[in-house]
Amino acid sequence: MVSKLLVVVATSNKEKALAALMYTGNAIRHSWMDDVKVVFFGPSERLMVEDEEASARAREISKAGGSFACKAISDREEISGDIEDLGVRVEYVGTIISDFIKDGYIPMVW
Repeated sequence: MVSKLLVVVATSNKEKALAALMYTGNAIRHSWMDDVKVVFFGPSERLMVEDEEASARAREISKAGGSFACKAISDREEISGDIEDLGVRVEYVGTIISDFIKDGYIPMVW
């Protein structure tokens, strides 16, 4: 059985977001799961571009692949370019999240 995890980071709370990103980075780095995807959604998108520590963690995770941010929100907040500069793919994530769940990814929401 393949272990697949979908981490959805939606919080604007820095401590919660950093905990999510720490777990995610370790899960990828230490192969705790076979496949890990990350979606930044809502308030976490602004945190990701405004906070240096969150930016660094997002950049690190994006290098491993499979990280997305919600285009609808980032366009509204006018931060899509800043998110893309971190290596995170900016896309409409409704279908992406739904498809990951249909494909057997277990969602973990922070």
